[in-house]
This record gives sequence, structure tokens and C-alpha cells, in this order.
Amino acid sequence: MHVQLLPNNKVIIFDRTDFGPSNLSLPEGSYCPKNDCTAHSVIYDVVSNTFRPLHVLTDTWCSSGSLDPNGNLIQTGGFNEGDHVIRTFTPCDTYACDWYELTDAHLIDRRWYATNQVLPDGRIIILGGRRVFTYEFYPKNDFLNNKSFYLRFLVETRDPEENNLYPFLHLLPDGNLFIFANKKSILFDYNRNIVLKQFPLIPGDDKRNYPSTGSSVLLPLRLSWAGPPVVEVLVCGGAPAGAFLNADKMKVFVEASSTCGRLRVSDPNPQWLMEFMPMPRVMSDMILLPTGDVIIINGAANGTAGWEDAVNPVLSPVLYSDNEDPVQRFTVLPSSKIPRMYHSVALLLSDGRILVGGSNPHTKYVFTGIYPTDLSLEAYNPYYLDPKFNSLRPSVLLVEPGTTVSYGQRFGVSFSLSLYMQGVAYVALIAPSFTTHSIGMNQRMVVLNTASVVQLTMFNYKLVVDGPTNANVAPPGYYMLFVVHSGIPSQAVWVKVM
Repeated sequence: MHVQLLPNNKVIIFDRTDFGPSNLSLPEGSYCPKNDCTAHSVIYDVVSNTFRPLHVLTDTWCSSGSLDPNGNLIQTGGFNEGDHVIRTFTPCDTYACDWYELTDAHLIDRRWYATNQVLPDGRIIILGGRRVFTYEFYPKNDFLNNKSFYLRFLVETRDPEENNLYPFLHLLPDGNLFIFANKKSILFDYNRNIVLKQFPLIPGDDKRNYPSTGSSVLLPLRLSWAGPPVVEVLVCGGAPAGAFLNADKMKVFVEASSTCGRLRVSDPNPQWLMEFMPMPRVMSDMILLPTGDVIIINGAANGTAGWEDAVNPVLSPVLYSDNEDPVQRFTVLPSSKIPRMYHSVALLLSDGRILVGGSNPHTKYVFTGIYPTDLSLEAYNPYYLDPKFNSLRPSVLLVEPGTTVSYGQRFGVSFSLSLYMQGVAYVALIAPSFTTHSIGMNQRMVVLNTASVVQLTMFNYKLVVDGPTNANVAPPGYYMLFVVHSGIPSQAVWVKVM
């Protein structure tokens, strides 16, 4: 399953189209691709808890996507007749918006299990895929963007199990890409097609990318007058070498990886710091919280991604506290009752909850057995939503001079609060991710530099902050703006960074 939070607080959800009929019919009179009159995509309104079916024409199985700078979903690739297709979805608050497939532009190469990343100039890079060792750009508006480029790194990281699909991409504040696949990572200049640096191998025998599926985040970029931000990448979970073939061919389910690797890529000589999760995990999602912490949720303790290739669901999320001592960083959180395994998803909502949904380890819909297909959604409430923190919870009143945030420009965020704790408030921007297969594409958090805090009335305050330094730090587009006070975030308001 694939999900993307849109800037109008609606979530677009879609799945492959060759699975057979779904449980939701298209509206009467709709065009039915291949005589299938059931929906394989919906738009979900978080506020009203309602949904409506959408029309997908070609197969979106294991595809990728990004929001462009205007908040439109650019969705790329898939399977069969969909593997070269570019689709768009423009958010709206009516019943008028639906999927649109471009007819005048196509992907140069097949993109199945590829990864997308928004770039500082607003373009989107689409990289990798099954047996594809290239990258290309969207939009297809000139000669440079209408060709693909060979990347040897994708060949070097492919092993007999693959283990380099859905590579991890993170845009760094120097404008280059951090790319991680299998066990290797590089610093890559995509404009000149040059590998600038090879980082050390992540220690251990565990592979980290599909089908030995781990997850990764770029830890929060904290801006200040003191200098450039510290830049760190976190990679957690995965499976040992050979685990996929053991699971897929012999149904022997090897224990998943219990390690995380943390790499400070801004250091002159970066080295991996290895940390141990409370339990092994494969196919987990990693979600950046407004507090700067990370929740690790979903997944299994044994096996890998693939059809019926994992057992022992991990029901307990884990909180990773970014700034704690390494031996105290992990906290096991209350568990869910629903296994969320292969094809499950999770993403952060603007109210601070985490939307969790799906799970289907079978080749078709199977609603019986030990790990049945699950089509439900649930909301996970992080600790900061506990009512006992209500007195510390800020409420955003106004962003001034408006909801457009300019690079390097100072602006104000007014908020109300019943119990203000001096010196513990900041503004965070979080980009909404395109999530599938345990990878949150474009997920990003930027903590803005605070110039001052002004008390306006007895319960109202204003944070004066500086906009992101440049488009390398925060690519243009829509972000959720949170005020975080004493570790408790507000609900977000949407702003456009440009």
C-alpha cells in the first residue's frame, strides 16, 4: 500500500490494480479499466473520517512518489503497463479531483521499487528500481530531464537477493544526495553524476533495503546562528544475508536485525555508531515526530519482505530519543493488537497522531489464517497527546506576515498557552512523506533558528524565527509547521516554503 498526506489534510491511499476486485465499488457509470469496476485508490479525509473512491488506470504496484513545490502528488512507475507512467493528483476540497495520467511524458526507464526525492530546484529525482541502474528527473521539460543516467552504485549494491530496491535517499544541506543501498552509502552529486565520497560500510552482516527491508530517516536539521547544522542519518532494522532466500524458498524465518546505525555525515571522517533496539525488526516504518524523536512502528521479528516471508509481528512501537545517551535512547511503547506486516504503512498527521494501516503478506486478498489481509486504518497517539500535557500544549494562532515562508527571512508565529516554561519553545517544519514498503520518501524535519520570544498577553506569545537557510536545507513545497513547547507540540498549520 502507498500513502501520501496532502496539504489539505487528506490522505491519498492506493494499491496495485492487478490484485483482483477490491471491497469498494467505483461510482455508477465510471469507466472500468479491464472491466474491474472496483476502486484501488481512495482519498481519505482525516478530519471527517470519510473517504471516496478514485480511478487508477494503470498498475501502481510498488511505485514511488513526491509532492511537487505546489503540493501536487507526482507519482511514478509501477508494474506491467504502469511501469513507465507518470501520474499526478492535485488536491481539492470537492469531488472534482482524481488521478490524471500524463500522455505527453513518460519515464525513460522502468521504475518498479524506485525511490523519489524532491530537489532544491523543485525537480524530482527518480532513482533505481528492479534491475534498473539509472536515475532520471521530473518534469520532462527539456533535453536534460528527458534522459536517464547510469549509476554504477546500483549495480555494486545488488546481490543474489537484490537488497538494493527502494534505496534510501536523503537530500543534504550541501545540496548533494546521501544514497544508501544494501550496506553501502555514498555522497552523490546528481547534477554532475559524480560520487563525491564513499562512506564506510555499515557494520555487521545485516542488509537494510528491500527485500531485507529496514528503514531510514535524516535526523532533524537544527538551524542556529552558531553555524551549519549537524547532519545525521539513522538506519534501523533489516535482515541478515541469505534471510530472503531462506524465507522465500524454504520458509525458514531467520531473526531480523536488532541494530540501528547512526552516521554523522557532516563529520570530516564519518563513522557508524551502532545501537541496539529492544527487539529485532524488519519492515518497520520510522516516523519523525515534531519533538525530534523517532517512532519505529510496524513490522516483524523474523523473515523479510515478500509473500508470506515473515512471521512474529512486532506489535510494540519503539521511541528513539534523538538527544539521549545511546544506552537510554530506546523506549518500548504500548502495543497494538493488529499485526502490521508486509505492505503496511505509517505516516505523521498534522494533529500529531500517526496514521497506521494495511497489511497483506499474501499474493491475493486473504481474510483468514494467522496473518490475514487487513484493510483497516488506526491512529497511534504518541505520548505527547496525553491530556495530562494539555497545560503545556501550544495552539498556533497566526503565522505572519502569511503562510508563505521565504528562505532566510524572519517571520513570527503567535501561539496561546496556559503554562509557559521559559526558553523551551521552538518552531519545527516537517515535510509530509510518501510512504510505502517502510520507506518515507522526502520525510524531513527542520528546526528553525529562534531570534526571540515575545509575550503578547497573559496567555499569548510570539516566536520570532528565521526561515530555512536555503533550498538545500528545505526544498520548496508545503510543510507542517509545529510549535513545540517543553517537548509538547501544537497541531500543525500548513505553510509553503519558497
